[in-house]
Amino acid sequence: MHPEYNEQLPGLNRIEGQIKGIKKMIENRRYCVDILTQLKAVKAALHKVEQNVLKTHMQHCLMHAVTSEDQADIQEKIDELMKLLSKRI
Repeated sequence: MHPEYNEQLPGLNRIEGQIKGIKKMIENRRYCVDILTQLKAVKAALHKVEQNVLKTHMQHCLMHAVTSEDQADIQEKIDELMKLLSKRI
């Protein structure tokens, strides 16, 4: 069973609002640095959500695999995380 991530929805809703605000800034030809500032804020907010989901995954899914002592499941979880982390930019 997968963990719930409902507590991430308010943050994602804020990010959605920020994106809409950035689109409006672009449409209104706002100053470049103002747009870039908002883009950095969105990236930071997304990073926070990402970190929260990763933490929950490790505390729930990875921990479940470890406590089950199923070596194949443990290795699968480790491989998933390594593949995911290798894609980070």
